[in-house]
Amino acid sequence: MRKTPFHLVEMSPWPLFGSLALLSMPVGMILWLRFNSLSLLLYGLFFTSLIATLWWRDMTRESTYQGHHTSYVVSGLKLGMALFILSEVCFFFAFFWAYFHSSLAPAVEIGSSWPPIGIAPLPTFGVPLLNTSVLLLSGVSVTWAHHAIEEGKYSQALQGLTCTVLLGIYFLYLQYGEYTETSFTIADSVYGSTFFMTTGFHGLHVLVGTTFLLVCTLRLWAFHFSTTHHVGFLAAAWYWHFVDVVWLFLYVSIYWWGS
Repeated sequence: MRKTPFHLVEMSPWPLFGSLALLSMPVGMILWLRFNSLSLLLYGLFFTSLIATLWWRDMTRESTYQGHHTSYVVSGLKLGMALFILSEVCFFFAFFWAYFHSSLAPAVEIGSSWPPIGIAPLPTFGVPLLNTSVLLLSGVSVTWAHHAIEEGKYSQALQGLTCTVLLGIYFLYLQYGEYTETSFTIADSVYGSTFFMTTGFHGLHVLVGTTFLLVCTLRLWAFHFSTTHHVGFLAAAWYWHFVDVVWLFLYVSIYWWGS
């Protein structure tokens, strides 16, 4: 066999099973909305989570115990994560486009005003400002963990990651409380649609990022990271900083300027 610095992946069932599990989720969503049948959607969520866990377990084994992730492979993984974050930027850009399209030139159908007549926006300097402080603080703690890992101070890195995970959970708790107090719903005009779609998908990204960092915390506790090889943590940290930046744009445009 020709020697290569890249990792030649062995046969794996997870791409096939994962694609089938992912396909069942949108189909299950349609069945739920049209026929009030929730079974396929729940099966899709369960099997997608299970397959993702097993797939990432294999990747952890390949990198940590088998040494397949050489410098060439790490460069490819970093590039893949950067391109994934770029696709996420485009994803949120679409929501901000919809928001500014309606807010900068309000249509007659919504009373030619923004926010639309009859909608009372959330207070700018209440829970949204607290959420902003929480996410900014979490960005500081994950950066602290990053520098601690590079310097070999694993106890400090563990403290920083634990703080970040707790702050992410606290943010989700505050977001849930905010949703229960809003006087409008996703069905209330274009304001409700853009507000809940943008903040809701951001909350989903916070949930994914918190889970990502929790896995990194467990891996750090199991000594999977070294001072020179911690690409899994780097991916999680990049993702978390992206989530922080999106919230800053979201807070300034929707909660402050849009109110």
